[in-house]
Amino acid sequence: MDVSESASDANGREELPDNEAEWREELSEEEYRILRERGTEARFSGDYVDHDGDGEYRCAGCDEILFDGETKYDSGCGWPAFYAAEEDNVVRKSDDRHGMRRVEVLCANCDGHLGHVFQDGPEDKTGERFCINSAAIDYDGE
Repeated sequence: MDVSESASDANGREELPDNEAEWREELSEEEYRILRERGTEARFSGDYVDHDGDGEYRCAGCDEILFDGETKYDSGCGWPAFYAAEEDNVVRKSDDRHGMRRVEVLCANCDGHLGHVFQDGPEDKTGERFCINSAAIDYDGE
């Protein structure tokens, strides 16, 4: 989504689409499938699986800062993995779809599906592994 072309609200935040038709106009097909329909990209297929950098990872739907590049690590899971999130900018939600019990991670600003968080991350950090779809995030390098 190109938020530079979006209108801002009174608090300076980007206004979000009002309905799913507007979301479809703003997002690519893959971004829409993942962010709005709770999809998942294929393992090792995303742009940020092997990406490394000290910048910030932002929501592809609304540009909210979600992860600091310093918290990204190679978990070998096939998706970008982070051991910490900007906690005020993500929501955790129980997810029992597909016969599994997981914790879904959503953007707190636009309610976009990002991925899931698991309790098998680096023990010397938070112990968490945020397993995130590349199509749900954009990298803002420094």
